[in-house]
Amino acid sequence: MAHAKGKVVVTAVQAAALERLVRAYTTPQHIAQRARIVLMSASGRLNVEQAAELRTDTQRIRRWRRRWADAQPAIAAAEVTEGEDAYVDDLIHELLSDEHRRGRKPVFTAEQVAQIIAVACEKPSEDSDRPVTHWTPKELAAEVIKRGIVPTISPRHIARFFGGSRSQAAPLSVLAQREGQGHRPRGVRARRR
Repeated sequence: MAHAKGKVVVTAVQAAALERLVRAYTTPQHIAQRARIVLMSASGRLNVEQAAELRTDTQRIRRWRRRWADAQPAIAAAEVTEGEDAYVDDLIHELLSDEHRRGRKPVFTAEQVAQIIAVACEKPSEDSDRPVTHWTPKELAAEVIKRGIVPTISPRHIARFFGGSRSQAAPLSVLAQREGQGHRPRGVRARRR
């Protein structure tokens, strides 16, 4: 529907804090847009009008109206008890920020990672029955599975622990240098003879 459900209440102190967020050049744009949504909602603008002006969807407008309505009593109480604009500013900034999301749980425990690193520090020919002089991700993955440290792990995941996967060829710019011509840092001119 085009009408705005529920009235959004914003006190003068809160409105000033929201205006500061909108005008500050250091405010991330997603937070500034959310502050605009609250201010426009408080002025009685329809969700559809706001969505068109801010070039967003009405679902986002509804979400931030709802979050503001849920948090407004706590902000108003903090405004009365604290009496400091800076505290209210921080509270509003926190409200308009993204909520923390957990993401995926770690696949391996810190203890397992430490054991994998310990195996990587061993010499493969002495401490295991591997006929190699240096660990490769494939060999290390097979060894930690054999020792029962982890039930399964890919060589690519092993490589991520150590910041790489394979040896890489030298960059083309290094290979293309002629003999006797070294690489100069950008902005450094050759000496005249």
